[in-house]
Amino acid sequence: MTNEADHQIGLRGVDCIRHYAKTLDGSPGVYRMLGSKGEVLYVGKAKHLKNRIRNYLNPMAMGGRIERMVSLTASMMFLTTKTETEALLLEQNLIKQLKPHFNVLLRDDKSFPTIYISTDHPFPQIRKHRGKRELNGKHYGPFASAAAVNRTINQLQKVFLIRNCSDTIFNNRTRPCLQYQIKRCSAPCVGLIEEESYAELVNDAQGFLRGKTSNIQQNLASKMELASKALEFEKAAAFRDRIQALTQIQSVQGINPQTVSEADVIGLSLENGKACVQVFFIRSHQNWGNKSFFPKTGEGAGEAEILKAFLGQFYSNKHPPREILLSHPIEDYDPMVKVLSELRGAKVKLNIPKRGERALLIENAVRNARESLTRKLSEVASQILLFKRLAEKVGLDEIPEIIEVYDNSHIQGSYQYGTMICVGKEGFLKSSYRKYKIRDEQLTPGDDYGMMREVFTRRFRRLLEEDPEKNSMLWPNLIIVDGGQGQLMAAKEVLENFGLDEISLISVSKGPNRDHDIETIHLADSSRFKLEKNDSLLFFIQRIRDEAHRFAIGTHRSARRKNLRKSSLDSIPGIGAGRKHALLHHFGSAKEIKNAGIDDLKAVQGISESMARTIHAFYHDTE
Repeated sequence: MTNEADHQIGLRGVDCIRHYAKTLDGSPGVYRMLGSKGEVLYVGKAKHLKNRIRNYLNPMAMGGRIERMVSLTASMMFLTTKTETEALLLEQNLIKQLKPHFNVLLRDDKSFPTIYISTDHPFPQIRKHRGKRELNGKHYGPFASAAAVNRTINQLQKVFLIRNCSDTIFNNRTRPCLQYQIKRCSAPCVGLIEEESYAELVNDAQGFLRGKTSNIQQNLASKMELASKALEFEKAAAFRDRIQALTQIQSVQGINPQTVSEADVIGLSLENGKACVQVFFIRSHQNWGNKSFFPKTGEGAGEAEILKAFLGQFYSNKHPPREILLSHPIEDYDPMVKVLSELRGAKVKLNIPKRGERALLIENAVRNARESLTRKLSEVASQILLFKRLAEKVGLDEIPEIIEVYDNSHIQGSYQYGTMICVGKEGFLKSSYRKYKIRDEQLTPGDDYGMMREVFTRRFRRLLEEDPEKNSMLWPNLIIVDGGQGQLMAAKEVLENFGLDEISLISVSKGPNRDHDIETIHLADSSRFKLEKNDSLLFFIQRIRDEAHRFAIGTHRSARRKNLRKSSLDSIPGIGAGRKHALLHHFGSAKEIKNAGIDDLKAVQGISESMARTIHAFYHDTE
C-alpha cells in the first residue's frame, strides 16, 4: 500500500481534479477530496483510480451533490491497495474515522447484545453479553435491544431454571438465593440438582434458542401429564408455569419465518434527502427484534450508495449472518460480498428477493422504515419550530444549529463533575456529550460558580485548539447553563476571556422551591423572562434541561459506584488485576482475605510466600 498526499496546488474544482488525474494509474485504492482548509469532503474507493477520478471531470452529469463537492475540492489524497476488496474495507474505516461531509455516515454503530451460555463450568451460567464474543461459551442473537435480551433471559430462567449468578458467587453460596425461591433457578450451587439433570435443562435452553421449540413444549407437556397422573400436583403446576413462560417468549417475537433460518433483513426508505434503514434480526427461524437507523446521507446520496455504506459500517464491528436480505441493489456488490465473507469467516449471501417469504420480510422491513422515517421527519419539523421560537425569544438573528447545555453535580463538594449535553435539530447528539471531573484543588468544595468556570475554560480552550478558525460544526450557536444569574455570569466571563462573545448564552433557574413550570430564563444582558405554564417552548427547555440533569447525575453516580467497587487489595504493592481476581475468586471477598492466614494465602494460584506475607502484613500492620 502506498500513500500520496499533495500540498495545496492553487487550483479548485474540475481544474484541481484534472491535475491529479494526470498523475494516477490503474491501481485500485481510496481517494480523499479535501477543501481549502484541508478538511475532508469525501472519501471514495475505486477499482481503477485514474478512471474513477476522471469521472469527476463532468460533475454536472453526476447530480447537484457531486457538483457541489467538486466545486469545493482544493486538493486530493490517494492510497493505493492490492485489491478492490482491501480498498472497500479501507474506505469504510476512513469514513467512520474522518466523518466527511459528503459521505453517507452511520451515526449509531454500537454492538448488539447476545445471550451467552458458558461452556467452561459444570453448571453453565446464562447472561447478557455485549461486545467481542467470548470463546468459552455459546452466543445466541443478536437482539435488537438490551431490554429484549433481559426479557428473554427472564423468561428462559422461568422455563429452564438456569443460574445467572457469577462463578464467584456460585462458589461461595451456602444456601439457595432468592432466584431459587421465586422459581427461576434450580440452585445447583448448593446441590439441589444433579449435574446430569442440570445439563438437560441447559440443552433444552440451547435447543429453544436454536429454534427447536415444539419438541421442548411437547416434552414439558408430557412431564406435566405424568406428574398429574401421579397426583404430584405441585410438580405438574411447575411444568404448567414453564410451558406458559415458553409460550410468552414466542408471543413477543412476532412473526417467525418458516423458510429463513438465519438472516438480517435490511429495508431502506428515502425521502427528501433523509433516510431510515430498518434491520430485522432472524436467527433459528425466530425474529429477535428490529432497530431503526437514520444514517447521514451526505447531502443526498441514492439508495445504492446508502445501503453500501450502511453494510460496510454496520458490520465493521459485528458478526454478519449467513444471509443478508436487501430492499435495494447496492454499489460494489462483489467486493462487499467478499468483505462480509471475510468478516464472517464463511460465505455470506446478499439477496434482493422478489417473491416468496423473503420478499414479504423485505416488504415488512421497508414499511417499518417508512413509518419510522415519517415519525422522525415529523419530530425534526417540530424541533425546528421550537429552535425558531427559542431563537426569537432570546434575540438570536438565526436559528441555532447546535445547542449545548451545561450542568454540575456533586454531594456536599465530593465527586465534583461538570457535564455538557448537545442538542441538534434532529434531537440529542449523544456522541457529543462531554463530562469533566473537576481538577482545581484550590476550588472550595461545592463552589458551583468555580466549577462552571473550570468546565467552560477546558471546553473552549480545547475547541480553539482543534478549530481556531471556527469553521467546523463543533461550535455551538447557543449555550444554556443550568442555574441562575451567578452561573450565567461565570460562564460569560470565560467566553469573554477567550474572545467568544458571539456565542449566545442563557441560563435556566427553577423557582424558590425548585418547582417546575415557573422556570426563569436569564439572558446575558441581565434581563430575564418567564414562559407560560402550558407553553410548548417551556416543555422543550425543561426536556433538554432534564436530559442535562440525567447525564450529570448519571456521571456522578458512576464515579461513586466506581469508588465503592475499589477493593483494599488495590492498595497492596504487587497486587495487579490477575492476582486480585485469583484472591477474590478463592476467598469470595476482601473480608475473608483479611481474615486468612499466610498458609491460606499461599494456597492461591500466583501467590508466593513473600507475597502472602506482604498481604498479611498489609491487613495486620506487622513488619
